Amino acid sequence: MHTIDAAVALAAVHGLQLSAEGATVNEAGLDYQVVMASDTDGRRWVLRIPRRPDVSAGMAAEARILGLVGPVLAADRIAVPDWRVREPGLIAYPALPGAPGLTVADGRPEWHMDPASPDYAARLGRLLARLHSIPSQDAAAAGVEVRTPADVRRSWADDVTRVREAFPVPPSRSGAWQDWLDDDSCWPDATVMTHGEIYPAHVLFDEDGAVTGVLDWTTARVDDPARDLAAQYGAAGEEMLLATIAAYEQAGGHAHPGLAEQARHLWEASSLGYALHALVTGQEADLAAAAAMLSVDTDA
Repeated sequence: MHTIDAAVALAAVHGLQLSAEGATVNEAGLDYQVVMASDTDGRRWVLRIPRRPDVSAGMAAEARILGLVGPVLAADRIAVPDWRVREPGLIAYPALPGAPGLTVADGRPEWHMDPASPDYAARLGRLLARLHSIPSQDAAAAGVEVRTPADVRRSWADDVTRVREAFPVPPSRSGAWQDWLDDDSCWPDATVMTHGEIYPAHVLFDEDGAVTGVLDWTTARVDDPARDLAAQYGAAGEEMLLATIAAYEQAGGHAHPGLAEQARHLWEASSLGYALHALVTGQEADLAAAAAMLSVDTDA
């Protein structure tokens, strides 16, 4: 991983003169290391440094996503990154207003808000209703990946097969995955424009708790709406998940009957998601961690 000095030096190569003094590092993301540093005018910049070569391949797709979602969220005064540098080894943009609700430094998470706050649940529900309102045809026209409900279900079935073949998986976990795949009530009747990893590390807030920005659109696509609710269940539990869905519906979002149950399933399948990540990186430490997560003989 880059040190702050190395990140500042990398920025200089691409024409950004930043100072290491007062710079900070956030290690929360699996795909990017993030460094924040100031230029000579005191303006804060975000440096996103890919952790692996395969991450850089997705930059063009993420740029198209930002162009699509930016104007829509701006209607609610919610900003997305405005990339000024886009190179294989670096993305850089002026810092957005607000501060993230969760950061990770030296492997330790630091919460800067309460994820179980009813106020956050309401704000998150409204944010997701706005994001999910983007027509799928607009996403397709912008070059964003579009998955149908059948595509979503098939993709998860393929992922389950891939993980079962690559790792030892206890019967209870494997069976729970299969029951989920076979349960028609969980799966969406329509897909929507989703962020994919929307949780407080990727959400910016002002001092009053209002959402001011959303970061890291790497995994965004038209997909299952529940993927944007899973982390809320994981961080805040059943009551706040349902409160978020209620706010979502009130703001115009479509909540199919199995939405809450699907959000729970997606959160509980986190070991499956991490195993897929480990197969992408191929790193021994990631593979060992995934195997340990999967080895627990419990429902997924």
